[in-house]
Amino acid sequence: MAPITVPGNGVDIRLWTRPEEVESQAMQQLRNISALPWAVKHVAVMPDVHFGRGATVGSVIALRDAVSPAAVGVDIGCGMTAVRTSLTASDLPESLRGLRSRIEAAVPVGFQQHAEPAFGEGDAGDWQAFWRGFEDLTPAVHARAEKALRQIGTLGGGNHFLEVCLDEAQQVWVMLHSGSRNIGNELAQHHIAVARKLAHNAELPDPDLAVFLSGTPEMAAYRHDLYWAQDYARRNRSVMLRLVCDVLRGEFEHVRFDEPISCHHNYVAEETHFGEDVLVTRKGAIRAGLGELGIIPGSMGTGSYIVRGLGNPESFESASHGAGRKMSRTKAKKVFTAKDLAEQTAGVECRKDAGVVDEIPGAYKDVEKVIASQSDLVTVVAKLKQVICVKG
Repeated sequence: MAPITVPGNGVDIRLWTRPEEVESQAMQQLRNISALPWAVKHVAVMPDVHFGRGATVGSVIALRDAVSPAAVGVDIGCGMTAVRTSLTASDLPESLRGLRSRIEAAVPVGFQQHAEPAFGEGDAGDWQAFWRGFEDLTPAVHARAEKALRQIGTLGGGNHFLEVCLDEAQQVWVMLHSGSRNIGNELAQHHIAVARKLAHNAELPDPDLAVFLSGTPEMAAYRHDLYWAQDYARRNRSVMLRLVCDVLRGEFEHVRFDEPISCHHNYVAEETHFGEDVLVTRKGAIRAGLGELGIIPGSMGTGSYIVRGLGNPESFESASHGAGRKMSRTKAKKVFTAKDLAEQTAGVECRKDAGVVDEIPGAYKDVEKVIASQSDLVTVVAKLKQVICVKG
């Protein structure tokens, strides 16, 4: 669909969904964001938009010489990774419970962590140099070093998941969703608190939208910690993917893997848009530059999409990060039961207990409609349907 433009309190708000489908709290947030004096051109709003802390989930904001930590989100670097395997549906066993159990044994979920660091020679990148960078983070998190080390290669809880999927050609994929775990959250919370106390943020319509300004020590400190956390999130997903692939290698000696696809959807990037060098925050949005591959997941019972970006300048070359919630976790727990969850995840080997009812497909928007609403942002490369879903 073509975007719909509505007036903001400063720059315009450009939506890839109908304004009446945006909850009132989220629309007020978007107006608050549009009033930021550093905003460039407009605020781009993805079709999976919904209310979030400070900045709306599903928003893309380009700021001139400024960045708002809340517009990134507290799970810095949260995103997706997927890889196509050489396996087909016929290679999988009739019962997938055993395979799910072995994956859960390899990748800690929820608040769990590895007993020993999970990365090693099989993981690409200079890990020693990366980990030495922990010492240069804000002293506020230094006591978390051991926890951060053992949480690399762990899933977490909430809407994070790990799946084995089939595409329409019945090819097997591995896909996962996670971020920078506790260390990213603590870094974000620290810097949001710092930003709120700065004098230039005193008159903002929402204190959580507090920004750092270029050329200040506070901005330098935030960007240093931010980029480290984004790298942590990327490495976390990479290690998890390798752990799951190791499980598959143990089950299927002949298995081979394509090049993985990876994308952040809570992050900051230095980019040029409309002739200006800007800091772009995507909170619940992926980069969809021309030809770039991305991942747009649905819920734990509906499937997901591999997409290719069209480089639409009006969205700051962005697209949605998923289906997006249509009701809060609290409301979902009141509306749905474990029986509802079992019915809505029929055919998927996954948890079906009350502990994950807040992740039930019925709590999310229709991912098919979300994809259809951004046909000018991405093209579909593959549609995936999960057969195993692991959640914390």
